[in-house]
Amino acid sequence: MPKVGACATAHDGLVGLMTSGTTTAVLLAAGAGKRLGRGPKALLPYRGSTLVEHLAQVLRDGGCRETVVVLGAGAAEVRARTDLSAQQVLDNPAWAQGLSTSFTAGVAAVGPDDDVLVALVDQPGITAAIVARLLSRHRTGRVTMAAYRKPDGALQRGHPVLFDRALANKAAAVATGDGGARNFLRAHPGLIDLVVCGGASDGADVDTADHLHLLDQ
Repeated sequence: MPKVGACATAHDGLVGLMTSGTTTAVLLAAGAGKRLGRGPKALLPYRGSTLVEHLAQVLRDGGCRETVVVLGAGAAEVRARTDLSAQQVLDNPAWAQGLSTSFTAGVAAVGPDDDVLVALVDQPGITAAIVARLLSRHRTGRVTMAAYRKPDGALQRGHPVLFDRALANKAAAVATGDGGARNFLRAHPGLIDLVVCGGASDGADVDTADHLHLLDQ
């Protein structure tokens, strides 16, 4: 079973086991948002900006060295309507073949010595504090995954997900379709440490019109 880590501080004997390297965030923002019907989710308005601009900065503010933003659907429009000059931005021409193509492209763009934190552009509840919790709990050779409490108290896995660099490469090598890193994570559950990240976020995605209220928080 995945291990569950406390989210507030680094303790329980983990000090000294944590990686001393740097981390680059990969923000997956290539989808067309077809179910939502409002164009690329990257351009959804949020807190006076757009989701992609807001989250790219949140990932940096949480402690990531830089953010790689992977665009796809409407990439030219996203570039024209946002200011991502502080981020590394790349286009994924194969975005329609599934999330895995963006995940693979993002991992490839990260420097060879950095761990990789993967986030989704349709999760406005991700905060700098959540990112910092994951970074503080990460251990070399492991995958550190955010988890959120359901109303019944059960844990639900979510994003962001922080990969040791070598494991990110392995996950990208077996990624297919819309699964992202799912194939790798299912095959190696013993490598996953869950970190409870409740409070400000429940890990919800903005997938349909019913979820638009998340943009008002």
